[in-house]
Amino acid sequence: MNSFLEVFLLSLVPTFEGRYAIVYGIGRGYPLWETLLSASLGVLTLSLLLPALLPYIDRIMLWLEKTPLRKVAHLYLHYVERVRKKAHPYVERWGFIGLTIFVAIPLPGTGIWTGALAAYLLGIEKKQTVPALILGGLLSMAITVLPALGLLG
Repeated sequence: MNSFLEVFLLSLVPTFEGRYAIVYGIGRGYPLWETLLSASLGVLTLSLLLPALLPYIDRIMLWLEKTPLRKVAHLYLHYVERVRKKAHPYVERWGFIGLTIFVAIPLPGTGIWTGALAAYLLGIEKKQTVPALILGGLLSMAITVLPALGLLG
């Protein structure tokens, strides 16, 4: 698999996303510009697609509850409740900026996937959600790329 595609696919993985895909690409010795570009495309892809897909994911999980795979639906519902509790203070208090900061924090349990779900659960309009996800995802990449390049510390 070529390095561009590898970093791009990793940037789509929940919690890994662009921020850790960059660290992976740099650690593997891939060209910096290629790593940054492919991770950025992953951030854009997630930021544009997730707000549109989440209502359908809900429908799938409701359907799964009636099948032998109901444990998958229960795991999803548990995750939804955790996201609601974790993101609500940020978004409720600071709105767009709060969602952006929540996505930008490079810690497990934050990021584009969780931010998109939080925005969906809290009823934030897509015209606010998408820019917050893009900006937060790119900020998260910037926060992680500096130490990965050895520029901090």
